[in-house]
Amino acid sequence: MKHTTLFTLLHILALPALTAEVKPSLDRTRALRGCFGTYAGAPRGKDRRVDVARLAQELGGLRADTYSWLIHDRATDWDDLKVFLPLARKGGIRVWVTLVPPSESPPNNRMFSEPFQLDYERWAVEIARLSVAEPNLVAWSIDDFTHNLKFYTPEKLRGIVDGARKINPKLAFVPCCYFRGTKPGFIANYRDSLDGLLFPYRSESGKIGLTDASLVAAEVEKIRAMAGTSLPVIVDVYASRHSTLGDSTPDYVRVVMNDARKSADGVMVYCHQNPVTQAAKHGVIKELFHQWSAAQADEARSLPEKR
Repeated sequence: MKHTTLFTLLHILALPALTAEVKPSLDRTRALRGCFGTYAGAPRGKDRRVDVARLAQELGGLRADTYSWLIHDRATDWDDLKVFLPLARKGGIRVWVTLVPPSESPPNNRMFSEPFQLDYERWAVEIARLSVAEPNLVAWSIDDFTHNLKFYTPEKLRGIVDGARKINPKLAFVPCCYFRGTKPGFIANYRDSLDGLLFPYRSESGKIGLTDASLVAAEVEKIRAMAGTSLPVIVDVYASRHSTLGDSTPDYVRVVMNDARKSADGVMVYCHQNPVTQAAKHGVIKELFHQWSAAQADEARSLPEKR
């Protein structure tokens, strides 16, 4: 009896600490679950600055609820993001920021993510500060994360992510993690720093490519078996051409999006499609996003009113 009482007392005393740890984690994942949006591919003006008004209009036309802003094309992308965020907020659009890793930076590529380049500790702090001012900035990501684990050691990443969480505990970190790079050891070593996984589907458990749409649910399930259900899996759907795997078809995009919607926690489309020059895939994305948006609205109306 004494042991039971002591155990109960210790459990009660520990509850505030547990709640303090769990609640920020739930806050970070809440904005990820059920999301559907597009990535990069922003329209630009003749000066190559992002046409933020047009981007916001196009996202509204799609009824996307999320957009992932890539900082890589121009040195002005970070400044343009600050102009875009208020427009996105007015349109009810949540925003992620995506940075490129060393493998996509000089000398391997022409551009860094500017202005902080490979200083990810600084990036984490600055993105977190911006997210405090603009609460619709809900997440940040690093592209091709699992290709760069020698650089992002578990200890290094923990320091980077902790720097952001100290400023905004609600800001989620959702790196790009490929199927073959997402292994039990990876999850075990990095789990505490992850709030979700952005999973680019390429049928890697079969013949890698952008033609076989049949393995979406099975691959999501395998990742979930390793990561658990508390870590949201967001499927990244290739609408744009891959540098080595070629292009996808509109029908492929439709099937992968639908299967991802059913099996995963969210859907991101790589990349944002031009409604004129990429009309077929843009039409598929718009059709499905409209369906999902309407379904969400119906679900919200069916919920009992809070008294």
